[in-house]
Amino acid sequence: MKNVNKLFLFILIFVGTTLSSFGQEKIEWLKFEEAVAKNQENPKMILVDVYTDWCGWCKKMDKQTFTDPTVIAYVTEDFYPVKLNAEDLDRKFEFMGKEYSEAQMAAAMRVRSYPNFVLIDPTLQNITQIPGYREPEDFMKALEHMAKNGFRGK
Repeated sequence: MKNVNKLFLFILIFVGTTLSSFGQEKIEWLKFEEAVAKNQENPKMILVDVYTDWCGWCKKMDKQTFTDPTVIAYVTEDFYPVKLNAEDLDRKFEFMGKEYSEAQMAAAMRVRSYPNFVLIDPTLQNITQIPGYREPEDFMKALEHMAKNGFRGK
């Protein structure tokens, strides 16, 4: 009977741990102003996923690339990840003393195709882009390269 109780306890702990880790296996996307506020407390790069609701490749990135454990770990550790709808004129926020809608911010960052990934350095002064759909491995390579080499002066 003791062995059955131990086995039951082991299974219960294993299932509980597995289920709780699945809940953490995703990117916690922020709003633009939330990422800027977090950057003030602890500076690091901001990764902005600029998308539209009608963009099929954007949806494919969400389903395939942004569910990859390696991508999730890297993005979560090294960036403040942001989702920005390039056609949303209603949701507004302030950035550097000016009010923007999400669409206006996408235009200010010169995004003209989707999906598009904008990296903003920790000083919030320099940006660079990674345009287009990418499989997880290709996205990681592009992101790592741009994070290390994409900003002027590095």
